[in-house]
Amino acid sequence: MKWVTRSHVHVDRVACPWLIKRFVDNEAEFLFVPASQVMAVTKQTGAISYDCMGKAELDHHNGQCSFESIIFKYELKDPALLRMAKIIHSADVAPDIDKEPLARGLEAIAVGYSLRYPDDEKNLANQFEVYDSLYAWCRLQEAKS
Repeated sequence: MKWVTRSHVHVDRVACPWLIKRFVDNEAEFLFVPASQVMAVTKQTGAISYDCMGKAELDHHNGQCSFESIIFKYELKDPALLRMAKIIHSADVAPDIDKEPLARGLEAIAVGYSLRYPDDEKNLANQFEVYDSLYAWCRLQEAKS
């Protein structure tokens, strides 16, 4: 399946492709376009749009970030993913940045990767390792509780 979002990925637009590839669609193809073109590309290609400033089904809705919307839509119940969602939400939704202790660190990492890898596909290719590691940490935390 094709998935489309705004270019210049950041926390939620890295976390969502990671979640999709690992838990929803392991053959996903991601398209990154200017925000003004997301809905047109969705219609042209049949891609699923996400994180498009309130215009996509898989977007920020009811106080949730796009990562959380994907978890809800695909009924993902893994406690480690739910723990991860809290961190990603806080890192992505500015007023909530201090609700999770790891959020500011994840935000800083996202900024650093964007500076190092301005190309969205290269950014994802390199940053997925961060999310794999965060997921492993969340699994450990859930196993301890």
